[in-house]
Formats: sequence, structure tokens, C-alpha cells
Amino acid sequence: MNFPVIKGAAYNLFHTPEMLIHQGTTQTSERRSNPESEHLKALPTVLRGFDEVVEYPANQVYIGNMTPGELSEMAKPWYENQLKDASRDGKFGSIYSEDELLGLVKVSDIFDLVLLEDSFQKEVAKKIMANDKFAKIKNVASIEKDGASMEDINAAIEKHGEPLHFEGKVVGCIKRAHEFDQALTSHVMFENLVSKASSVATVMDLLDRLGMDPEDIDYIVECSEEACGDMNQRGGGNIAKAIGEACNLVKATGSDIRSFCAAPAHASVEAAALVQAGVYKNVLVVAGGSTAKLGMNSKSHIEKNVPVLEDVLGTFAFVISENDGVSPVIRTDVVGRHTIGSGSSPQAVMTAIVTDPLDRAGISLKDVDKFSPEMQNPEITKPAGAGDVPEANFKMIAALGVKRGDFARTEIMDVVKAKGMPGYAPTQGHIPSGVPFLGFAKEMIESGEIERAMIIGKGSLFLGRLTNLFDGVSYLVEKNSGVVGEETGFDKDEVRKMVAESMRNFAASLSLD
Repeated sequence: MNFPVIKGAAYNLFHTPEMLIHQGTTQTSERRSNPESEHLKALPTVLRGFDEVVEYPANQVYIGNMTPGELSEMAKPWYENQLKDASRDGKFGSIYSEDELLGLVKVSDIFDLVLLEDSFQKEVAKKIMANDKFAKIKNVASIEKDGASMEDINAAIEKHGEPLHFEGKVVGCIKRAHEFDQALTSHVMFENLVSKASSVATVMDLLDRLGMDPEDIDYIVECSEEACGDMNQRGGGNIAKAIGEACNLVKATGSDIRSFCAAPAHASVEAAALVQAGVYKNVLVVAGGSTAKLGMNSKSHIEKNVPVLEDVLGTFAFVISENDGVSPVIRTDVVGRHTIGSGSSPQAVMTAIVTDPLDRAGISLKDVDKFSPEMQNPEITKPAGAGDVPEANFKMIAALGVKRGDFARTEIMDVVKAKGMPGYAPTQGHIPSGVPFLGFAKEMIESGEIERAMIIGKGSLFLGRLTNLFDGVSYLVEKNSGVVGEETGFDKDEVRKMVAESMRNFAASLSLD
């Protein structure tokens, strides 16, 4: 079968300590209920600086400067074993500062909702325009115009504007987009514009790394956890086309897909199916960061003297394309799905999305070299009482293998080490959900280090209070056979010649009649 391929992937991080303080849901909730709380007083004094964020090993893995395997060999805790003089730029992406993100938010705003103080805007404009990738964003030159005065900014904040901070100071605001529409408040617009801006940066990064013409993208699937709309359709969308517009993807259309943390896996399968069906040649899957989850576990971190590690927004983008004979393929015939009747126990969920699809394809757990489930950083989740999420998933997969006879019971931890990896992604729901490994999977498969990897996304649908169901989707990525053509083994030119020959013979038979 002529499967679609992973053409390339990009991953960026944005250091956002002020957004953590002022817009993270844990903090905004605390500010409403207990504005004088000790937590809120302590938080600004314990946050990491930009260099600390860059030198943190898990962040270096996310942008591709270290492998998950190298991270697993490092002494723990990683935050006490920083990588001195580490680069903010990696082979998969970069780590950006908060002022750069605010500049991108301004550039991404086409409704004049974002105000930045004049001197701040001029300084950040230099950084944006100096970055060749960002300098190609549509309307980027608007950042070089005069900014707003603090008088205008304060007046907008008085009218329910969302303040924007940098290094402890108000440097701008986002105005509400409607006088009384709760779906267009300044805070909602802030969340959506940050998600859009961080996505735009990552798409431009990906296109640059691939050397890909923006006009070659046919379709965009956006799979973050934000929702844009107005009071008549609060989640109507379409963030995908908004991103595409800013990135000059003028020949693309697109749509948003939502399923909590499982959305990236759904998006991958949708993109692969569209390519394999021949509807589109190149489909972009993208998601920006979620500001609501910044500092989500910060109370537990401060109480246990652990750095507040949820101080970055993560993003990703990848392109799924027609088979090129080289890039790893997505096996659309090996797709796992948690159905409505699958059951909600951990074993039932993992059976549905891991072993069932492999069984249908006659592939054993032994044949899969790497599994990539929820890749949350354990240094974030363990102090908060959630344990090591990736390790728990790997143990469940190994235990299923024992039950099926694939592994001996004594091999469980060996399987975990060989087929798993440490979690290294920011804990923003959709961001760690399987796809952070795609960049590494592509490299490892193409180099011959591994042959197959399974990407696993899981979601907690009960959070929406409409169902108690879980969700889960998986797909297999494997080495390209090098054969580009239809299932018959003929390439497209051969098929065309055969059809033409058949038509000539048919025409000849008619003339004989």
C-alpha cells in the first residue's frame, strides 16, 4: 500500500514567566479566591530565568539538541544538572523569550486588539525582524510602526483589557473584542492570540527547515486545546486558517480538531487519510501553546522546593505528505482507537489503542521498537502526585506483553527501558501527547537505528462534563520500503500506460465491429 509519510517536524518553546503569574489558571483562580495568598507572593521570587530554561536538559531534548536516550542516562533531578552554555537553537526548533512572543502576538493581531508600549515595541521589533523566519510572516512590518502610550494602554485596561507584562512591568494589553460577548473577552482573546502566534512561529520554523514553499501546503489541521468563536458558536473555529493566513499558505484551507490531549493523534490520522486518499498532497498539523496550564502544578512545586518548571509554552508542527520513497510512512492500516464500548480501565484503554491494532496487522509488541504515549516530564508531575506518566504507560504495555506471552514477567523493566523513554515535554495536555517523538522517530528510522515507532494519544473527555469516557488513538510509523506506487506494485506512469493501451485496444475493437 502506498502510505503517506512524515516529511518533517518542528518543536518550539516559549519562556513565559509573566504569563504564568498573570494568566495561568492556577494563579488566576487563586487571585480571585485569595488575593493575598502566600503562593502568589512567593511565585515571582522563585521563577527561572531565560538561561536556566535554555540549559534545562528536558527542554534541550524537546528542541532536538539531545536525544531521549541521552536524557535517560543523565543524573536526576535534571534541574540540578543543567547543561551549561546550551544553545537556544536546536535541530527541531528554538527556545524564545517572552518579549519575542509578545511581539509575535502583536504581529498576529489583525483586529487592532493588541497594544504594546512604544519603546518596548521598538525593541522587540528589532528581534522579530532580525529573525529570517519571522520576517516572512504576513504583515510582519506592522511591528515596526509606532507603539502605544502608557496612557492609552492604561485606559484600555480600565475598559476590561488584559494586561501584558514583561520583567515585572506592564508593557501592553489586549482589548476585548466585543462589549458583552463572553467568548470575545480580552482574556479569551489573549489565550487565542498567544496560541495563534506561537503556532505561526513554529510553522514558519518548519517550512524553513524543510526548505518548503508555503504554497505547497494544501490543508491545515490545528489541534490545540483552545477554541475560537463568538457567543453564537463559542468553538466555531477556524484557528487553522488564521495560522495559514499569517504564514502565507495561500493555497491551503483547513480546520480545527479537538479531543483534549488526544487531538494530535486524531489530527495525524486525519491528515494521513486525506493524503492517502489523494485529496491533498501535503497536510500541515499544528498546535500552539496553552497559557491556561502555565504553572498548573506550581503550588506543589513550591511546597516541595522544586523549580516551577511549567514556565514554558510548547508548540509543534509537522507535515504529512505523499510517499517520497524515503521518509517514514504512517501505517494507516495500523490505527488504534478507543471506541465508546472499549471500557475505561487503564488495561482496557491500552489494549484498544496498542495491542488491538497490532494484532489486526499481525505485528507483535516485540516488533515495535519505540512507544511514545503521553510524554509529560516526570519532574513536573511527580511532585504534584501524578507519578511518572510515561513510565506508567510503558509498564502497562510491557504487562500486556507478559499477559500475551510476548515477554517474560522478569523482563518488564527491560522492556520499559528498551521501548520507552523519559518524558520531556511541557505538561500542556495536547503538547506531550505522543507527537513530540515524531522528529526523533523520523531520524532514528531513516538512520536504521529503529524500524517502527507507535505514537499514542490519550484524552480525558470527562473534563468537558458531557461524558465520562476516555479517548485514545494510536498509529504506527515505520521504515519506508522505498517503493512508491499503488498496492499492485505498478507506479503511476505504468498504470497510465496500461490504461492508455487498454483504451486503444478498446477503440480498435469498436472499429472492427
